[in-house]
Amino acid sequence: MKPRRCGDIGIWAVEEWTGPYRDPLEMYPDATPEIVERHRHWLEPDFLVPETGMMLFAFQSYLIRTGRYTILIDSCVGEDKERPDRPNWHRRKWPWLANLKAAGAEPEDIDFVLCTHLHVDHVGWNTKLEDGRWVPTFPNATYLFGEVEYRHWEAASREIDFMRQTFDDSVLPVVEAGRAEFIDKDFEIDTGLSIEETPGHTPGHVCLNLSRGAETAVLCGDLMHHALQVPEPQLSTIFCSDPEESRRTRTAFVDRFTDTDTVILPAHFPGASAGRIRAENGSARFVFCDE
Repeated sequence: MKPRRCGDIGIWAVEEWTGPYRDPLEMYPDATPEIVERHRHWLEPDFLVPETGMMLFAFQSYLIRTGRYTILIDSCVGEDKERPDRPNWHRRKWPWLANLKAAGAEPEDIDFVLCTHLHVDHVGWNTKLEDGRWVPTFPNATYLFGEVEYRHWEAASREIDFMRQTFDDSVLPVVEAGRAEFIDKDFEIDTGLSIEETPGHTPGHVCLNLSRGAETAVLCGDLMHHALQVPEPQLSTIFCSDPEESRRTRTAFVDRFTDTDTVILPAHFPGASAGRIRAENGSARFVFCDE
């Protein structure tokens, strides 16, 4: 498995599952057939299934090695989790651990786990089932949770059944085991690895900025879910806590990184995952680094 590099930092995508996920008109309430058609020529076949128009999604983590630390960014859906409201994720077995090992890491090797936010598909492998109890999967890691994000979902878990389930089996056991650290926008994991608050999709969503010399990259979580949102950053998902704030945050992000050398690594882009934002015909598009 060949890593992406940012200077001397190695970055590996650790896949849980990739495939057709949702129709864009379902995922984005403000999308129209005309908007999708406008970009179909470059979205197919890497981001849209030509036969059905379904969006291709990857569910994946990123493994980062700095030379000092081994860091996991997000932890997907997880294994053995009770998710009756999401049949595709209910009590599933995935090849994620094997893919982590293929990237050269064992759970014991992870020094930090950073969750960009606490949605169900970003916290699942935080814990594993052991003797009927949920325990931290990465026994030597410090789990980094945004303070704003954690407090929001701690409160929401008392009111929303689905979030209570996720919080109780994938977040709270980490806190109870004393493995959690609550961070804010000024937190730096290592030299050149800094947290940036990017709210909207969730109240405390964060990105991780990487910088090594002249090379830069951003692991942007769910700030954008699909390449359609690069030329159409006004499209917020049905899962965004604050669609308007999400729209503002994403628009500013696209404007900031268009036609720069910064490598963008979203959580759900399939295939090569890593790419850059390029201006094209008065709009923008996502271009894989290898193109």
